[in-house]
Amino acid sequence: MESEIFDDILGTVRTFIRKEVVPREEEIEETDAIPDDIRRKAASMGLFGYALPEEYGGMGFTMSEDVRLAMELGHTTPAFRSMISTNNGIAGQVVARYGTEEQKKDYLPRLASGELIGSFALTEADAGSDPTGLRTTAVADGDHYVLNGTKRYITNAPLAGVFMVFARTDPSSTGTKGISVLAVDADSPGLTVGPHDKKMGQSGAWTAELFFDNVRVPVDNIIGGQEGAGFAAAMGALSRGRLHVGALCVGIGERLLEESVRAATVITQGGRSIGGFQLVQAMLAESKTEIAAGKAMALAAAVDYDSGIDTKMGPSTTKLYCTEMVGRVADRAVQIHGGLGYMRTVPVERLYRDVRLFRIYEGTSEIQKLIIARQLLKDAPAY
Repeated sequence: MESEIFDDILGTVRTFIRKEVVPREEEIEETDAIPDDIRRKAASMGLFGYALPEEYGGMGFTMSEDVRLAMELGHTTPAFRSMISTNNGIAGQVVARYGTEEQKKDYLPRLASGELIGSFALTEADAGSDPTGLRTTAVADGDHYVLNGTKRYITNAPLAGVFMVFARTDPSSTGTKGISVLAVDADSPGLTVGPHDKKMGQSGAWTAELFFDNVRVPVDNIIGGQEGAGFAAAMGALSRGRLHVGALCVGIGERLLEESVRAATVITQGGRSIGGFQLVQAMLAESKTEIAAGKAMALAAAVDYDSGIDTKMGPSTTKLYCTEMVGRVADRAVQIHGGLGYMRTVPVERLYRDVRLFRIYEGTSEIQKLIIARQLLKDAPAY
């Protein structure tokens, strides 16, 4: 996309978030929902399809553009980003990158417009960090697959119109083999969506369990038109998502630092603002430095991702560092606020709870360490 056009879009999003979403953060927290008018405005701005291909109604953002947008989205409650994330990220990318032409024409325009919410159904009770342990099955039966199993912690499940469901189409397979992904309409008989989960944070971002009881899925709905491509599709979508999440954490860190600087300026002790105390200054300096490092990592990793030089190591290192970093920044922000920072309705208290999830989903910090180390060892020269 031309830089001037992208900068205009970014400026519009920045204004929208600061003027229309930030003032309603407490409403979102209290109601545990994104207001309908905000969702409609996000759709009218094209935010449900910013990372989807232009030929199917999206805006076709590169990864470098994606991370810059993510930093803007991070300025407000993560629930807003979560509302649009699965369409652009892990669900939409499965179709965009691995779907047949017919599947792309069917799903992508509706995902890009916000008419349809997509959801990525991979995680199970015994298959979280290790998706090779998934037990959901899809058994061929004529011109359909019969789907059985349970998924959990599925983002946007109560809102979704279609699920990208990962299941074993080869019941004798183990590990990464025999896993396929099927597009399953939310109104399919036998599919039940559980109540949305009560979580520590990220109110307004709904997750829920899915139950499949002999759900019949047309064979034409297997993504890519072939069995066994599910694991590669999942890992490819998650890799892009990890880089996006890292950049999002940079944006949240910047918001936390902004709140911290404001607190250091207006809160007083002994007749002067606490920003005059060197230990408070040190916390501000540490947060600023770590955020700057995370931003540089995300931007550099995005360039390598777009060029094809690195679509694995960079996303994992960025997610590992930035998700851990924003936790430290949030902790300092609460500390700088003192007792006020422990009170509900104060943004840093809410964000402190919100950011804890980023070290868990789309690959835990521990999994990122394994990916990074294994890649280093794989690429090591013979000694």
